[in-house]
Amino acid sequence: MPLEEYARKRQFEKTPEPPPGKSTSKSAAKPYFCVQRHDATRLHYDFRLEIDGVLKSWAIPKGPTLDPAVRHFAAHVEDHPLEYGSFEGNIPAGNYGAGSVMLWDRGTFELLGDASGAEQMARGDLKFRLHGEKLNGDYALVHMKGRGKGNEWLLIKKRDQFAEPGWDVENYAYSALSGRTQQEIAGNLPARKTKRKTAGAADAIWVSDRPAKRSAKSAGSAAAPAKTAPRKKKPQLTSRA
Repeated sequence: MPLEEYARKRQFEKTPEPPPGKSTSKSAAKPYFCVQRHDATRLHYDFRLEIDGVLKSWAIPKGPTLDPAVRHFAAHVEDHPLEYGSFEGNIPAGNYGAGSVMLWDRGTFELLGDASGAEQMARGDLKFRLHGEKLNGDYALVHMKGRGKGNEWLLIKKRDQFAEPGWDVENYAYSALSGRTQQEIAGNLPARKTKRKTAGAADAIWVSDRPAKRSAKSAGSAAAPAKTAPRKKKPQLTSRA
C-alpha cells in the first residue's frame, strides 16, 4: 500500500501525526520495528516493520505476545512513513484514528531466510527476529488467504529462549519512550522522571496541538501548595534601665 493512502486519510494541519517525509533507515545494519498501543474507537496495537522504505503495518486487537501457544489476528493496514515510528501523543477528535497513541515497544529486526521482505509478504509468510525492549525472538506473520477482505493475517510467536507461556501484554501497558501509561498520555502529562526498566529512551515526544484540560478537582489538588507549620518567634531579651 503506498503512502498516498496514509496521506489521504489525514489532515496534517489538524493532527500532530507526521506527514510523509524523506526519512531513511534508522539503522544501517538492521531495519526498525515498533509497536504502538492505540486507544481509538477500540483499543488495539499497531505492529510496524520497516520494509522497502516504509513501515508495513498491522492492527492487532489483542496485541503481540511472547506466548507461542496463541495466534493473534492481525489486520494488514496502510503503509506508514518511517517518521511515524517515533510518534507518541494524541490524535484530536474528528480526525482519522482519534485517540491516544503510546509508543509501546521499539527496536530492530532481521528477516529470516534468503527472501526479501516484499517477497515473503507476497507469498504470505513473513518470518523475522525482533530485538526490542519488550518483544524479542522469532515471529511469523502468516496471511490467511481466501478469508474476508484479504487483509487477514496471524501473528505467531515461535518457540525459542524468549517464549513465555501465559505472557500477558496488558502487564506491560506503559510507554517505551516516556514511561507513561495510556491515561497519562491522554492527559498530556509529562514523561516520567524515573523511567521504567524498559523505557530508557530520550523524551523526544510528539504531542497534540494543545494540552488537554484537567478537571478542576485534579488541577486544584496539583496546584495547591503544601501547608507548612508557622515558625515560632524566638523571645527577645530586653535590658532593664
